[in-house]
Amino acid sequence: MTIRVVLADDQPLLRAAFAALLNSEADIEVVGEAADGTQAAELAGRLRPDVVLMDVQMPGTDGIEATHRIARDPALAQVHVVILTNYALDAYVFDALRAGACGFLLKDTDPAELLRSVRVAVDGQALLSPEITRRLITEYVARPPTPASLPSLAGLTPREREVLTLAGTGLSNADIARRLVISPTTAKTHVSRVMGKLGARDRAQLVVFAYETGLVTPRSS
Repeated sequence: MTIRVVLADDQPLLRAAFAALLNSEADIEVVGEAADGTQAAELAGRLRPDVVLMDVQMPGTDGIEATHRIARDPALAQVHVVILTNYALDAYVFDALRAGACGFLLKDTDPAELLRSVRVAVDGQALLSPEITRRLITEYVARPPTPASLPSLAGLTPREREVLTLAGTGLSNADIARRLVISPTTAKTHVSRVMGKLGARDRAQLVVFAYETGLVTPRSS
């Protein structure tokens, strides 16, 4: 399977560098490029790529709003948005995760890590770099959100809350299965049910929910 990617960044040189790297791989193809969020959302709707690599700060519509537009469209449920950021944009990154992005990368990330992340995103896994995640947790996630923004956990069973807590610390299905002494298939089923009940697009949003509701704290993670 060829992974189809749309690049969204207002810097042509960066787009060219990312495109050259991605297109050098036999299983990845850049099918579109956008210079702002409006173009990115339009290309996502028209081309239905597997992954959108999305810059945050762009002229006009920014990457957060573009992510919102993509995530709100049921027809684009299989489009995975990965945010490209600098440290200065950490606050925006967490907003983008709330909006539906499946993860984020630093723009100066190692090329091999960028390629791995594109492939991981297609599998629906969260791309939460430990280095950046620690900063997000310290500066933003630990700040209590407004009550209206908190997801409801009332519909979760005790086991599902346990699964959400473990997923919120970044554990994979296999790790959760080992921790709870259940099969990986059962762990995957629990994770899928939790995602469905909370309306989460992917595991990255489960991490957000786990922190926002207090199931996971910076110390416990």
